[in-house]
Amino acid sequence: MIKTVLVVCIGNICRSPMAQGLLKQALPGVTVSSAGLAALIGKPADANAVELIAQAGLDISAHRAQPLTVALLSQADLILVMDNEQKHEIQRRYPAASGKVFRLGELGKYDIPDPYRRPRAAFEDALKLIQQGVDAWMPRIRALG
Repeated sequence: MIKTVLVVCIGNICRSPMAQGLLKQALPGVTVSSAGLAALIGKPADANAVELIAQAGLDISAHRAQPLTVALLSQADLILVMDNEQKHEIQRRYPAASGKVFRLGELGKYDIPDPYRRPRAAFEDALKLIQQGVDAWMPRIRALG
């Protein structure tokens, strides 16, 4: 049963808030949250992320970055990260979560590069990859919901 999804990136202000917004929209009834391995605690989502996701009809302006915690990991049925490095870091720090950590791009076998402090085009590219990952995971999450 997948009732809770946790999306993780580094700072929790670019990729994971965008993925959280898209997953929430795609999976009503599933609780979706996000966090960062090195979260910029309390910071809002990056302006580029807010603007791009708004074009998809979503508002993430209220998002505030939070750190990854044992409580968040233990509550999550599925943990989606942006790259293999993050996956391995979570597995190293929190071995009990190992079986439920996957890349958002796992099914397509790709990582989602960090657009932080990069031009808007990097955010656009990241959002395309995030959307592909969400589209690939949706049927699997629904089937296990």
